[in-house]
Amino acid sequence: MSKPRLAIFLSGGGRTALNIADAIDKGEIDAEIAIVVASKPCAGHDRCAARSLPVMIERGEIPEARLTEILRESRADLVCLAGYLKLMPIPAGWEGRVLNIHPSLLPKHGGPGMFGDRVHRSVIESGEPISGCTVHICDGEFDRGPIVLQKSCEVLPGDTPETLASRVFSVECETYPEAIRTTLKRLGLTADA
Repeated sequence: MSKPRLAIFLSGGGRTALNIADAIDKGEIDAEIAIVVASKPCAGHDRCAARSLPVMIERGEIPEARLTEILRESRADLVCLAGYLKLMPIPAGWEGRVLNIHPSLLPKHGGPGMFGDRVHRSVIESGEPISGCTVHICDGEFDRGPIVLQKSCEVLPGDTPETLASRVFSVECETYPEAIRTTLKRLGLTADA
């Protein structure tokens, strides 16, 4: 059985994409990276290229027909959004096969414009005692769709958006690989499915 192929989409620094690549290298995810698509020239594109991952830039929101073409040409089995800030259409046949990770416990602190430090600032200002991350199946709207996995961490007194972001990212590094494994199994794309 050939390994499942992941298409990773990003817009920023690429830490989440590299975390997925690290999990593959450590044998924590039995898959390979088919393509990394950046929405603009960014550090994530450069870091993934330096890691010898197949990368491309597709500026702005990708029309459904073009997205379908990218996924077909890369022979992808699963899409993993990794800090991708554009709304992604879900092409026919891809329902349940597009994952996103969000740095809060959805449905709180999600939606259009809620990314990065904006999310962590919102969590702190609302007085939440816990935060964390959510991996969910995308449904064509920002931060909606069925939840695959959530993990939490404490919000500490004196937290800043930066200190909370660091703690949440540590949780993300465990959560996304686990959610990818679960999803690949659900889709029948693993040897033990």
